[in-house]
Amino acid sequence: MRLRTIRSALFALCAGMWLSACQTPPPKEPIPPVGKPSPDFLLASWTDLPDWLQQELPASWPALQQTCSALRLKTNWLPICAAAKGIAADDAMAQRTFYETWFTPYKILNPDGSDTGLVTGYYEPLLPGSRKRSERFAYPIYAPPEDMLEVDMGELYPQFRGNIVRARLQGKRVVPYFNRAEIEAGLASALRGRELFWVDNPVELFFLQIQGSGRIQLEDGTHARIGYAEQNGHPYASIGRKLIDMGELLPEQASMQGIKNWAEKNPAQLGILLGHNPSYVFFRELPPTLSGPIGALGVPLTNEYSIAVDRRTVPLGVPVFLATTQPNSSEPLNRLVFAQDTGGAIKGAVRADFFWGFGELAGHQAGRMKQSGRLWVLFPKGGEPALN
Repeated sequence: MRLRTIRSALFALCAGMWLSACQTPPPKEPIPPVGKPSPDFLLASWTDLPDWLQQELPASWPALQQTCSALRLKTNWLPICAAAKGIAADDAMAQRTFYETWFTPYKILNPDGSDTGLVTGYYEPLLPGSRKRSERFAYPIYAPPEDMLEVDMGELYPQFRGNIVRARLQGKRVVPYFNRAEIEAGLASALRGRELFWVDNPVELFFLQIQGSGRIQLEDGTHARIGYAEQNGHPYASIGRKLIDMGELLPEQASMQGIKNWAEKNPAQLGILLGHNPSYVFFRELPPTLSGPIGALGVPLTNEYSIAVDRRTVPLGVPVFLATTQPNSSEPLNRLVFAQDTGGAIKGAVRADFFWGFGELAGHQAGRMKQSGRLWVLFPKGGEPALN
């Protein structure tokens, strides 16, 4: 991926067109730095975590090891990861003592003081595809375009700290990058030649972009792996919500499978529906030997033990205790997981996206998951949040 950063020659130009050209207005309040805990935490005890003493901690140990591979040199994590090396992967008692020794649990609260939020699911899909376009494989998976600019608004004004926008040059103007409808209409000429693969189903491609990673089954039967590389800078909009608002689906029908069923019955309206979500994701090819897709932390995700979070509230890499229920069920799902990913739709304090893994069964679980849940962050001792 090669993105150019607008420097001083374009700063004034971008500032002048900012309010008129960017679809997402600047925030009214400065966004906190990535990974900085907000004051919306409540100090908790280990007994507050549902089923803490019954946790099968060895199942989550590989996810801790992935976090340590990324954070082991950080000041707060250096002694933690060193201590973890001396603990056997199957020693649940030693692992529980480890967490209680090195971490402190804090319940996450929403800005209104409530402690519950939305827990959804995602997975790694498998799509039939080819490296060459054909009559069957006609829908491209793109690498990032070389004409897409990365503008750090914090370099313009401190109050925009944390705002990174995607744009392009149009003559002497800096304008937002092409949205989904424009890209699919062929207006983004810089994408020509940036095709990584071609697939046979536009709806599956759409959901691949929502998941952020996947595998392509090539015509010779081999698999290639792709992961998130970039996004066009436009905000995510739910097509499930759009179908509900249109009266096409009931809320309980607006699952991934329900949307796919609607698309199969309404092919003529599909393009308009998909264009309702202006966000567009670009990919990169990854080594097929990875144990899982790469998350925002830069490490492979662990099936059923990695989650995506809003990193403005939850620092990437930390253990998080999740208390929710199984998809479309009241059966408890109380589990120690790790914040190792982010997502365009994962916004808010008490908000998580649960990674189910690879394949059809994982997709079935992820597509049905829309549960209420609570979250506790396990902060490394010495790195706890400052409370009011």
